[in-house]
Amino acid sequence: MLNPTFCRRVMLLLAIEELDRPSVPALMSHLGWPRRTIQDIIKALPGLGVAVHFVEDGVRHNDGYYQVDQWGGLDAQWARANRAAIVSAIEQA
Repeated sequence: MLNPTFCRRVMLLLAIEELDRPSVPALMSHLGWPRRTIQDIIKALPGLGVAVHFVEDGVRHNDGYYQVDQWGGLDAQWARANRAAIVSAIEQA
């Protein structure tokens, strides 16, 4: 069985890659998760060797979106292929 905490991190990475402009509000809408959960996961990703950066795209410094630079030790192909199991682990938590 997959760890739900791990699965949330993977699901967020998938969402960042799939959305056109994955800002925190866009991720909240897409995933149905609270702002704080998304922000906490983004802060935890470097601990997995994942490189995500914020692309400033607006007037204010917090206007923009996230972009995955490197999945680190995580396998993006595995994540895409096992999406159903990942979603199931999150829903069962």
